[in-house]
Amino acid sequence: MTQKVVSVIDTGYASFEEERKILKDAGYDLKIFEGHRNDLQAKIAFAKDSEGLLIRWSEINTAFLAQFPKLKAICRYGVGYDNINLEDARQCGVKVANVSGYASHSVSDHTLMLLFAVLRDLAGSIRQLRGEYTQPGRKDSFELHEKTLGIIGLGRIGSTFCIKAQPLFKEILAYDPYISADRFAEVGARQVEKEELLKNSDVITLHCNLTDESRHIIDDNAFALMGKKPILINTARGGVVDEKALKKALREDRLFGAGIDVFRDEPPLADMDEVINHPKVVATGHNAWYSKEAQVELQLRAAKNLVKMLHGQECEDQLV
Repeated sequence: MTQKVVSVIDTGYASFEEERKILKDAGYDLKIFEGHRNDLQAKIAFAKDSEGLLIRWSEINTAFLAQFPKLKAICRYGVGYDNINLEDARQCGVKVANVSGYASHSVSDHTLMLLFAVLRDLAGSIRQLRGEYTQPGRKDSFELHEKTLGIIGLGRIGSTFCIKAQPLFKEILAYDPYISADRFAEVGARQVEKEELLKNSDVITLHCNLTDESRHIIDDNAFALMGKKPILINTARGGVVDEKALKKALREDRLFGAGIDVFRDEPPLADMDEVINHPKVVATGHNAWYSKEAQVELQLRAAKNLVKMLHGQECEDQLV
């Protein structure tokens, strides 16, 4: 009998042994693609007989799916799914899941780190340690206890961050049209429209998925509405911020500063050096998701989600 196959076509983790065990117990042989990350044709040739795929950044659309006659299900390592055309998958009869909320604590911790690094000008303080000892990095640093936090996206990560931030701020505003009023009350945030949040927040953090609706949710108009010269933190997806508008906002001194972990192009291209090297910006390389605990959960849940779909069962993170 021909062995049923699942393939990992986007690698980067130190080991896939846990996935291999889970899939072996379910009757599947796990294959790992070891070619270049951008060699799509090599990936297709390698995995064409697979019934399931584990992916990260590969673009999934009709043209891609047409190359996999046996394919039943795809699971993406991660919370986002902006590289997957869900309607194309639905039309091709392929089930899709991600791993929602696996890094709620890691990302919310990283968001706090970026917030304080910007607020207290950590980089500037380190640079002047010898030359201007005892002097603050910035003379306009402020305290949070009388300030307002605005959260855009109150899903698992946004809610976790909201709970952690409660003791730090006088008030927390949140915008998310897909979350119930009960959930806002449960995590201690006041439900507002996006415009009110932008006008009244001293710190704005982004925790929404990248969709057609959320793409460039922070654009020129959004920056123009920001009435308090806030700190902007993005640990969501690069595409939720219009990067041209961000550059303009920094040039025009509309922001106290920004903490950025995600970019439109990853790694970011040279056109983002203006932002990355800006003295009011702290940038990290899309690693907010990482902790030892989060990586273990991510890989285990991705494999378990895929097995459920392959066996015709609904999984909690299923998108199609």
